[in-house]
Amino acid sequence: MSAILRKIAYQLHLWLGLTSGLIVVIMAVTGCILAFEKELKHTLHPEKYFVNTIKKEKLQFSELKLKAEQALPDSLKVSRVEISSDPSRSYAFRSLKMDNEALTYWGTYIHYYRVYVDPYTGKVLAVENAKNDFFEIIMDLHRRLLLGEKIGKTITGYSTLILAVMLFSGLVIWFPRKMNKKALKGMFMIKTSAKWKRINYDMHNVLGFYAVIPLCLISYAALIWNFEDVDKWVKKTLNGKAKTEQKTKSTAPSEASSDKRNILDIVGNRVEKSLADKKSALISFPKTEEGTYYAEVTYGNKQYQNEQFNFDQYSGKILKHQSYKNKNIGYGTALRERNYDLHTGSIFGMTGRILYLVAGMIAASLPITGFIIYLNRKKKKPRKRKPKY
Repeated sequence: MSAILRKIAYQLHLWLGLTSGLIVVIMAVTGCILAFEKELKHTLHPEKYFVNTIKKEKLQFSELKLKAEQALPDSLKVSRVEISSDPSRSYAFRSLKMDNEALTYWGTYIHYYRVYVDPYTGKVLAVENAKNDFFEIIMDLHRRLLLGEKIGKTITGYSTLILAVMLFSGLVIWFPRKMNKKALKGMFMIKTSAKWKRINYDMHNVLGFYAVIPLCLISYAALIWNFEDVDKWVKKTLNGKAKTEQKTKSTAPSEASSDKRNILDIVGNRVEKSLADKKSALISFPKTEEGTYYAEVTYGNKQYQNEQFNFDQYSGKILKHQSYKNKNIGYGTALRERNYDLHTGSIFGMTGRILYLVAGMIAASLPITGFIIYLNRKKKKPRKRKPKY
């Protein structure tokens, strides 16, 4: 390998690491905390997520929505509901309003409530101010450093880009100058019998290599979320000649509109039926006169494996239905649909989630071990040359 390339890679790796190390640690640690968020929530607060008695019939969606809204302060309206095919689960209604111009986490969420309702009795199990939820704060720290959409998202976005560059420069440095048996062993194994400085070096070098693939996938998915132009370019490039998706709109009837409660019940019943052989669903309510009821029904633990519906808000008629099995949506769109699962590791099942958790722990350690290497080299004095006689 070229000595010049190696030197450039080292300088990039060093100074970019010193610049973004703390932010990488924060994103990695918070990512690890969020890795099993749902499982932890269900274990810690079963009274919110599970009902005491399962009955044969559930109440209509419109009645449950009304119960949820009556429990909210300041006459707020719900905008979305999450449901599960598990008959023991509650319905989670959400009311959310954000200010993307705000400069802090507390200013970003004007209000954010979740209302958990027993679908059989309509009893409100809990009203949660999600702004104060531990996991929600951790999520915002992960995404925006609690600094709002404009500043925080920009910092984490460019820090992710720096991390991607560091991963590739690290691979260049990791590859030995001369390949032999000793070098080969040092590439893949930590020498535990060595002094702590060497162990620290090996932890940075070897563990970094083992984590590089999942960290590259995590970084790619994060870049897609943070940089809209990159997202559009990838989708457009990979889609090729595939048809561009058209936004679905509801058409307001010329005569008096139908009862909205009745329409919501039609939509809710249709989604409930589609849940028979699937895991969960969410229904987002229309925000404008042309908006639709959008439903996403997920097959299992992989979010991209879903069916998507758009229902006319005035008739309940299905305006659009799309399945992840549809081969005509284009490779770019298909890849974009898998972005969340790529970022969390769920695309590879439970094994992938555990692997990503380990990779996140390694990512949190890399700036620390790297900084220690930097300090050790800085303290190291150059050897005195022996005088020639």
